[in-house]
Amino acid sequence: MTHVITKIEQVPQEMVEKFRKLAVATVYEASGRYGDVDCCIKPIHKGVKICGSVLTVQCHPRDNLMLHKALEIAKPGEIIVAATGGHPNAGYWGDLMATSAVARDVGGLAIDGCIRDSEEIIEMGFPVFSRGVAITGTVKNTLGKVNHPILFGGIQVKPGDLILGDDDGMVVVERSRVQEVYEKACSRVEKEVEKAKVLKSGVSSVEFNGLDKKFEKLGLIQE
Repeated sequence: MTHVITKIEQVPQEMVEKFRKLAVATVYEASGRYGDVDCCIKPIHKGVKICGSVLTVQCHPRDNLMLHKALEIAKPGEIIVAATGGHPNAGYWGDLMATSAVARDVGGLAIDGCIRDSEEIIEMGFPVFSRGVAITGTVKNTLGKVNHPILFGGIQVKPGDLILGDDDGMVVVERSRVQEVYEKACSRVEKEVEKAKVLKSGVSSVEFNGLDKKFEKLGLIQE
């Protein structure tokens, strides 16, 4: 078995930049409400955003060996997306790894686990989404996989997919669907601008969305 795959087709950078301007919730809806990551995986502080092609990592529980390998081969702008074998409560990533990632122009880290040295990482401006922080140490003893499909935050993520994260959460878009989802997201943004104009005029959301019939059907009683 090949543990590390280095030749992965990325989402074109011009498309990454287009998605960078979109909100995660908008992209999720445009995807057909597909690709949402477990909401317990959050940015390490408010305002953190990530957007880029995915480099996947499968770590052995409480072992960060393969994260170091991922750091070595990551291309500029790639987002390291890591699974931890269902054992999130350890500090798989710290300030020295973040320092290396910044120097190598890695786009960010999204980990279904914890990190440590969070204050230092925040200060250096490296974007991270994680389940939290934990001081528990890890070892470097067991091989895992890099750039194989993984289960991350409840969904399957493949290398080369697009991941987008903001304060609302994260969404993953399959590489084969990025153009389709982008077009639908832009259309959704345009429609929401028009909807906002109507709502600003004082029209209720019940009236605007035609919910009166829904309430009637459900037997709503109002006194």
